[in-house]
Amino acid sequence: MNNETPLQRLTAHGIKQSMQRLAVMEYLMQHHTHPTADCIYNALHPSMPTLSKTTVYNTLKLLVDQGAANQVNIDDRTACFDVTTSAHAHFLCRRCGKVYDVPLTLTDLKQVARVPEGFGVDQEALYFRGLCKECAAHEEQTSTDD
Repeated sequence: MNNETPLQRLTAHGIKQSMQRLAVMEYLMQHHTHPTADCIYNALHPSMPTLSKTTVYNTLKLLVDQGAANQVNIDDRTACFDVTTSAHAHFLCRRCGKVYDVPLTLTDLKQVARVPEGFGVDQEALYFRGLCKECAAHEEQTSTDD
């Protein structure tokens, strides 16, 4: 990330600071695991007993609306959040459910998908699904044990 602090990130995106917003942004910046809102709430609530799920959801919506974070909708069940806002793809492991960043430049994406003339792109997303390295190795081991 470039040593940016949560406060700097909020300020750079025109977001007024609050204890809750700082805590959510700090969690996102420290945990590049594409957490869900519930995951963030469950992690922060023990140290912030007055934190509500509604506050976490509203904060995440604000962060996404202001461009300080991205919402990743890689499957139909769960919205995950990602503090990395530069162009990259995501990989969802169908076995363990983890979401991984996949390096991708905007140039790469433009070579893969040709947007029709006159169309304006506001956001781009590319998702892959399959087995991560660890789950693929586990499945391979399980199939050789049979």
